[in-house]
Parts: sequence; C-alpha cells; structure tokens
Amino acid sequence: MYAIMQTGGKQYRVQEGDIVYVEKLDLLEGDSIDLDVLLLSGENGIRIGSPLVDGAKINAKVLAHGKGEKIVIYKYKAKKNYRRKQGHRQPFTKLEVVTINS
Repeated sequence: MYAIMQTGGKQYRVQEGDIVYVEKLDLLEGDSIDLDVLLLSGENGIRIGSPLVDGAKINAKVLAHGKGEKIVIYKYKAKKNYRRKQGHRQPFTKLEVVTINS
C-alpha cells in the first residue's frame, strides 16, 4: 500500500515505515502529525481524491529538524568589479510514516 501526500507545496509518494525529508514544519521532535492524502493505492485498487481522498490520513512522527547541504549563489558582472557571494542552507524536517489509514 502506498499513498501520495502533499506538504510544503510538494508531493511525496510514501509507504508505511518510510522516512521523508520535507519542508520545515513548526513541530517539536517526537510530535506526530496527520497529513492529507491525494491518492491511495491498496488491495482495493487506486482511489484518487478531488482534491483529497475522503477519510484517508497519513500519520507521521517527527524524527529531527536540520539544514540541507550548502549551496553557493555567486553574482558577477564582467568588467564592472561587481561580485556578490551568498550561501544558503534549506531547513528541513525528517518524518517517519507510521501508518496510512484508509
């Protein structure tokens, strides 16, 4: 059984026991969250929501918060002595999918 869930403007395909890195959520480590389901696939076939599948929820547990790899943004204009260097690390939340309720 798998499901398609949406959080942070992105969609993820998950199964029970999967670990997913999503956009940062304002929750504490150890908290649980219920996420909405867009598509559900199981023994009874595929159920597609419009936009959500009625009665289906994904229960996930927050394992950790962190920051991703550093990316470097470098702006440069030739012959104008214009250079700007900037770094960025995207924050994330690590979730473990506990159950998928249909």
